[in-house]
Amino acid sequence: MEFDGTFLIQSKVDVETDTKLQLTQPATLHCWQCSRILGDSLGVCGEMKQLDSIICLKVTYDVAVSEATTVSRGGAMANCVYSPLKCRRCHSALGRFIRAAPSHLAAVRNMFLLYKPNIGCYILKSSSVVTARAVTFDTKTCKESMDEVRQGNVYSDAEVLYVQL
Repeated sequence: MEFDGTFLIQSKVDVETDTKLQLTQPATLHCWQCSRILGDSLGVCGEMKQLDSIICLKVTYDVAVSEATTVSRGGAMANCVYSPLKCRRCHSALGRFIRAAPSHLAAVRNMFLLYKPNIGCYILKSSSVVTARAVTFDTKTCKESMDEVRQGNVYSDAEVLYVQL
């Protein structure tokens, strides 16, 4: 969305025309189909590049977790038990909620994996909407996060202090 002085204009920037962005500023995550808010950058823990997914600790009520569970038999999620995630408004597939995983995937247990192709990111500072594929959600080490806090560079525009451990 962009504000031209009188009203908001919705503009979606395509991944092919945009450069890779680092998620260092506050942003919201939206359903790419209906623009429903699904979460924000404070709930993002990182990404699983092999699944093209954003790892989130929390999401909004508009992300519906199916009661049905599925066991993945192969690929990067082999032997994982998960429930599909859908948008409550438009019923688009959004990703998976990992209920059980083998030890090498223990870090994503009880986490929400949102499919990047189905997610849009509204970057607050630039007032622009980009596909989640245009944003990197790399995790930082505790030392990197603490260094940012010491320098005072963590979300200073929004006056929010967030340290990812």
